[in-house]
Amino acid sequence: MTEVRHLMVFAPLIALAILPFTGSTYITYLTLISLTYVPVVLGFNLLLGYTGLLSFGHGLFLALGMYVAAFMTFKYGILNMELILLTSIVISAIVALGVGFVCVKYTRIFFAMLTLAFGMIFYTFLLKFYYITGGDEGLPVLRPTLLGISFADMPIMDFLLKVYYYYVLIVVALTTYVMYRIVSSHFGLCLKVIRDNPLKAEHLGINVKRYRLYAFVISGVFTAIGGALLAPAVGHVDPGSSYWTTSGDIVFMTLLGGFTNFFGPIIGAFAFIFLKDIIMSAIIYWQLVFGIVLLVIVIAVPGGLVEGITRMANFIISRQLITKSGTSVSGKYAD
Repeated sequence: MTEVRHLMVFAPLIALAILPFTGSTYITYLTLISLTYVPVVLGFNLLLGYTGLLSFGHGLFLALGMYVAAFMTFKYGILNMELILLTSIVISAIVALGVGFVCVKYTRIFFAMLTLAFGMIFYTFLLKFYYITGGDEGLPVLRPTLLGISFADMPIMDFLLKVYYYYVLIVVALTTYVMYRIVSSHFGLCLKVIRDNPLKAEHLGINVKRYRLYAFVISGVFTAIGGALLAPAVGHVDPGSSYWTTSGDIVFMTLLGGFTNFFGPIIGAFAFIFLKDIIMSAIIYWQLVFGIVLLVIVIAVPGGLVEGITRMANFIISRQLITKSGTSVSGKYAD
């Protein structure tokens, strides 16, 4: 079982590592965008899958990370990517602490609506204070330095797909490992107890509101990290990144992959990004078709793509076992 788990982890990593040498520019770029969403959905699922809280305002933290990158590179000329990530972590933690302090007092629809409200407040701020944020035109994101090395003379696509891609892959691998350790720790176990039975958690001595607040802050930080990584990849940021539809996309990514499995949201993020781009390029009314496709998948496989893949694999294995056992039995009687 351990060998299978190691294979499930390292095989995709190896495939992602060799992709720039084997895949097309189109596939590699979409993979880069998908990778930046991995910390986002992992952070979001810490709330949904492990704490039982559905947020409709996580676009706020995605936009926060993106705008930090834009402000630092374009407004202040700070191009150090490590400093951008660190600043995103600090600012998002402070904002998440304030927003979470208000929101975690509530659950279910009340929590969802409060997070949505905060997200839309931030969207309005970005839209109206144009002299600070650039308004609906947004701000450009300049090319950052990586580990203190400047790549200003390199063609933009070479930078994104041959240098920045691997930087993002390493950061994403580290954040994935950190999140896995978090959900596997005593803290993660407490969150599961809170999700399943808050009253029982209180009787066990777990401070429910405090743990929910901790989860909210961690979730916001991970989402902002994804935003900070996404900004240089797209080269621009606008208020739409904090709009409720962006938060809805994050929810759909998580549901699409399956929020009951740690790797489910990651698969969902990749599937969502690729599926959306394919439908956008093929159909005029892509929003309608894309929505129908997502709806069909979620209804057909309520547990997400991971559950669907698991069921299919189990079915194939069981069929092979039945076939083998049937062959051996028939061979025995033939003798």
